[in-house]
Amino acid sequence: MSDKNTLNVIDGTLRSVEKNFKEFIEVLESAKNELIALENDKGQLSHDKELLEYEKGQLQEATKMLEKEKDKLERDKELLETEKLKLEKEKEEKEQKIGTMTEEQTRLLKEYEKVKVELSKFAKLAEEAESQELNFDKIQALLSIFRVLVEKIWQGQPHYKVLKVLHGAKEVMTREELKNTTGIGGAYILRAVQELANVNLVEHDIDTGTVTLRQRLYAKEVLDDNM
Repeated sequence: MSDKNTLNVIDGTLRSVEKNFKEFIEVLESAKNELIALENDKGQLSHDKELLEYEKGQLQEATKMLEKEKDKLERDKELLETEKLKLEKEKEEKEQKIGTMTEEQTRLLKEYEKVKVELSKFAKLAEEAESQELNFDKIQALLSIFRVLVEKIWQGQPHYKVLKVLHGAKEVMTREELKNTTGIGGAYILRAVQELANVNLVEHDIDTGTVTLRQRLYAKEVLDDNM
């Protein structure tokens, strides 16, 4: 082989090696870029995983909160049901009490009507006594009836007991004190006080619950000695 041919072969070989080396370099660059891209993808996936884990934790916390709210709502519902039953029971008791008071008031009105009839007779007798000779037998009979009415009817009623207590040592008492002293229920005491106030026998301060005797019918000593 001549020197010229040898140089041509060597030159061709070098060009081939150079070409292959360039292609190899390109392959390496491509592999490098793909590796960089994979590393970036790996970092993104790791970040996405952390984000998903965080969101998972948030969802778990939200679920726990919802469970707590659900339990609280259930407890509130039970409490409302209990309060509802309590209010219904109180309403029923009040309605029953009102019904009882109405019956008692009706009975008292009937008894008061009877007393008014007898008192009118007594008043008429007193008027007649001013203009004519006294009939002691008639007076004694009517006084006997009046005494029975006081003992059997008036003494058991709130109005009588309230006036009797206020004619004692204390002319000013609270409704609670009157209730404790007479042993009569608060509703009956309140009604009696209001009716006595309407005829100016007592003064009733609704705000403080204080009852004051306005008209004394007899002295304290009379009550101490004879009542």
